[in-house]
Amino acid sequence: MSETWLISGSPGCGKTSWILDTFKNHQGSCGYIRLKGFSEIDLEQAVSSKIDFNYLKDQIPELLDLNSSNLALITSKENPLIIIELPQFKVPELYGLNGIDLRVLKELEDLKLKPNKYLHFGRDPELQIKDTLNFKNIESYNLELKKSIWDPASLNTFWFELVNGAYGDVYRAKALMNLPDGRYIFFNWILSQQGSQYLTLNNVAPLNGRPERHSEIVIQGNKIDFDLIKSTIQNCLLNDSVLELHQASLRDSQLQTA
Repeated sequence: MSETWLISGSPGCGKTSWILDTFKNHQGSCGYIRLKGFSEIDLEQAVSSKIDFNYLKDQIPELLDLNSSNLALITSKENPLIIIELPQFKVPELYGLNGIDLRVLKELEDLKLKPNKYLHFGRDPELQIKDTLNFKNIESYNLELKKSIWDPASLNTFWFELVNGAYGDVYRAKALMNLPDGRYIFFNWILSQQGSQYLTLNNVAPLNGRPERHSEIVIQGNKIDFDLIKSTIQNCLLNDSVLELHQASLRDSQLQTA
């Protein structure tokens, strides 16, 4: 029997982590799609990001992306579970399927998706919010970084500065970053938690240039100097000649230990 769940909640409430655990515990096929959500007065939604799917896909390689033409494919498989992730600031007034925003219903109809379960973080007992942030005003910014590779020391400095207020009041930040040794790092931070989450993903790029995989940073907060962030990031990225020096040294080390 096919299950289609809509899971919504505010930034940083734990949607993606809950979805990952749910998929891991599911005996059957899994499909995922993230809706862009809707901005409210003084509450700007982040641009629809590919970070969440790429993180989930790394942890669950067989996960199907329902942004593509995989809907018919997953519904033909045994015991499929489809989860729709929806960023949403406000708690729905009604419980269950009756609480779905009419704008979201129209979007789901266009995607040929019909949820049979709807849960919202902070409203439904199954989805408890660990954080106590109550957003009154929020700006959002994202920067595509495909083929960009960071100097590791510069990345550590930038991230420390970012979450400690050097560029404004950051409430939420997440990213997928490439390092010169082929590692792919998932960064996750929210103001109400202690420290950042850093996770080295399973996807490792070869040491021969710039990887094609997705790289991006999403930042949400208030009074943020986005121009300064962008210029700082550009100063943290490796150019082709420096990247080749890094990778050539790593290739030589691998040959010596082979």
